[in-house]
Amino acid sequence: MILLRIYRGIKSRVIQLLVNHLPYFRFIREPQNPTQHIDFSLWYRQKVLGYNSSAYWPMNATSRVTHAKNILVGKGSFPGFMPGCYIQGIGHIYIGDFSIFSANVGIISANHDIYDSSVHQHSAVRIGSYCWIGMNAVILPGVSLGDYTIVGAGAVVTKSFPDGYCVIGGNPAKVIKVLDREKCKLYKMDGSAYHGYIREDKFDEFAQTNLNLP
Repeated sequence: MILLRIYRGIKSRVIQLLVNHLPYFRFIREPQNPTQHIDFSLWYRQKVLGYNSSAYWPMNATSRVTHAKNILVGKGSFPGFMPGCYIQGIGHIYIGDFSIFSANVGIISANHDIYDSSVHQHSAVRIGSYCWIGMNAVILPGVSLGDYTIVGAGAVVTKSFPDGYCVIGGNPAKVIKVLDREKCKLYKMDGSAYHGYIREDKFDEFAQTNLNLP
C-alpha cells in the first residue's frame, strides 16, 4: 500500500509537470468554455486509451461519435463532452462557438430510408453559437438552430428554428419562450481560442487535411 501511494504521488506530480510546461497541453491550461473544463484524464482516455479517438474535440468515454471527419465544431464547443451522448455525422454536422451539450444528447444527421433500411438519407444538422442542448434532447436530420437556441430536456427537434434566441421544448419541439437579445451574453474566453484540441491559428490547415466538409 505504501509503495502504491508513492507511485501514485510520483505519477500525479509527473502529469502535473507535463501539463504545466509542455506547449502541447496548452488546451488544458487555457480555459475554453466557462462550464466545461478539459483535464488530463479526459485527454488520456480519449487519445491514449482510444475512446472516441477520431474526435478532435474532448469527449466523454461513455459517449460515441461516428464520422467525426464530417463534423465541424466551433471554438469552445464540445458535443459529447457529457456522458451518454451519440453524435452521428454521416450527413455532416456544423456547430458554432461556445455551445454546450448536456448528458444523453443525440444529434443525428442521417436516417434510414423508410422503404429500404439499408440506405441512409443524409441531411446536415446546423447548430449555432451560444446554444444550450438540454439533457436527453434529440436533434434530427436537416435541423438548423440559430444562435442562442436553448433546447429543453427531453425535446425531440424535428424542424428548424433558424432565428434562434428562443427556448424550445417538447415532442415535437416548439417555441416556449422568445429571448430578449439584449440580455444574451456573447462572451469570449481569455487566452488562445481552440477548436477542441486544435488552436484556432492551426485549425484551417487541420480542417483542409483532416476533415471532409463541402
